[in-house]
Amino acid sequence: MAAICIVALINIALSLTISASIQGSATAINLSGSLRMQSYRLLGDWIQVSGQPDSLSPAFRHERIESFTQRLNHPGLVRALPESTDHPLVVQHQRIMSVWQQEVRPTLLAETSSQSVSQLRPQINRLVEHIDGLVSLLEQRTEARVKLMNLVQTISLIFAALVIFLMMFDIKNRVVKPLGRLLDVAYAVGRQDFSQRAHLEGRDELSQLGRAFDQMTSALAESYSHLESEASEKTRELEKSHAALELLHKASRSLYASNDLCGGAIPLLQSLEELLCIGPIRLFLHDRYAPEMVEAVTTATTERPYYCKDHHCNACLVTPAAYDGMPSSQDGGRLLLPIQTANNLLGTLEVWYRKDQGLPSTSRRLLETLCDQLATAIFLQNQITEQQQLTLAEERAVIARELHDSLAQSLSYLKMQVARLRRVELIQDNEPLHQDILNELSTGLNSAYRQLRELLTTFRLKLDTPDLGTALRETINEFSERLAQPITLDYHLPPQALSANEEIHVLQVVREALANTVKHANATEVTTSVSFKSPQVKVTISDNGVGLPGGDQPAQHYGLVIMQDRARTLGGKLTVGNRASGGVEVKLSFVPKSRHLIPTQSAANQ
Repeated sequence: MAAICIVALINIALSLTISASIQGSATAINLSGSLRMQSYRLLGDWIQVSGQPDSLSPAFRHERIESFTQRLNHPGLVRALPESTDHPLVVQHQRIMSVWQQEVRPTLLAETSSQSVSQLRPQINRLVEHIDGLVSLLEQRTEARVKLMNLVQTISLIFAALVIFLMMFDIKNRVVKPLGRLLDVAYAVGRQDFSQRAHLEGRDELSQLGRAFDQMTSALAESYSHLESEASEKTRELEKSHAALELLHKASRSLYASNDLCGGAIPLLQSLEELLCIGPIRLFLHDRYAPEMVEAVTTATTERPYYCKDHHCNACLVTPAAYDGMPSSQDGGRLLLPIQTANNLLGTLEVWYRKDQGLPSTSRRLLETLCDQLATAIFLQNQITEQQQLTLAEERAVIARELHDSLAQSLSYLKMQVARLRRVELIQDNEPLHQDILNELSTGLNSAYRQLRELLTTFRLKLDTPDLGTALRETINEFSERLAQPITLDYHLPPQALSANEEIHVLQVVREALANTVKHANATEVTTSVSFKSPQVKVTISDNGVGLPGGDQPAQHYGLVIMQDRARTLGGKLTVGNRASGGVEVKLSFVPKSRHLIPTQSAANQ
């Protein structure tokens, strides 16, 4: 671009110089041509004056001579002459001036005669010849300047074309090709191909940009490789975490679904060993009455553990060679994790791992989560065992109380009647007394047998239906058939409001009340109502029968006694009395102990 600018400036400067040098050449040529024509006119006027002396006045002739002199010294002609005195134009002009001043002008100013006319003609011819030489020199000079201008422009054009060609060639090599190479590198980077390099040599901007591209590509290749390795590692960690989550999910299901800790934990722990590349794992339980921990689960052993309950199971048995290849105290690390709830230490999980591999923090957190699940499972299993023991003790107490309050009293009464019978002598006067004692024995035996059947019915009663409402409907249908009258049931109890034991007691109270109604009431309308008004459950059985004799519940009626015991077991109150409109009404009210009603009860108390 600088070369093109220089050529253009030189061309313009030369053109201006040449134009300035030939400026006025046309005027000078015109003036020279007019001098030639005026010379011939002076010659014609002189010839005319020589034939007719009075045709031109001397003043007119003098004016013509001065006009020629002025034209010969015209500024336009003088400016066209070079400043150099030895220039051919200057020399030629001096010759014309010399011929005019020394020959032609004196002749024109002299008197007119035939001799002067003959003398003037060759002078005019020499003057015209010199003027033609001046015109020829001016034309040659102008043509030379024009040719010089054309030559300068031609040379400038050629040089400019050469510069443009070289510039395009240089742009192609130093701009287009590097840009194309940089574009190829950019496209390759876009295709995640970081092997391409620009390799631009030089010190210009594109070369520096190419080296920057190469450095950037190398940095991108390194960064992308690092990111790929990190992504692969993160993918492996995510897959491992996913497998760990699946394992924990299976652990929660297997631990909570299985009643056997060993059978539910060994497959889980072995899968964990395979996932984390650790093992063996042992589980020790803490017994509050034992000074040392008790081993409960192991994932690898060469001999069957002493606590094994299933001798057909070989899940934890391994060969001695495989056991020797596992980490031990000599070449392995040992991790002890507590299995505990908020307040109780339930056990310890012993984990062996290889020292050279170590145990990552993610694996440790997974093991800690597993310990939490094991603690929950062990705690629930202990709770279930304790609850079963408490339930068994409670059922035994109920059976003992029922036997004591019913069958034991009847048998005691029969024993007293037998002792009385032994003391009475078998004489005719005592026959009525014997008959009364035998009748009482028969009545007592029938009563004891009936009480036994009621107790058996009570102990065999269970909820085969999904909830208390369905069991009550089936009971109502049963006693409706026995009564031959429809029994109304009004049931409004929230789902899962009562525990299983509470539902059994409520159902038994309803059955006992309906049984008494069928046997003794002679009623045509019977209504059973079960409702809940926070925090109490109310059960009402009413009829329109004959009512109780004396208006009060009979003492020593074993059915009512059992109902009262059930009400005390529920922590409630049972009342039996006659209705004002006729019939009997049995009312049971108690506060459920189920955990589902704890928030409602607390809110009610507040």
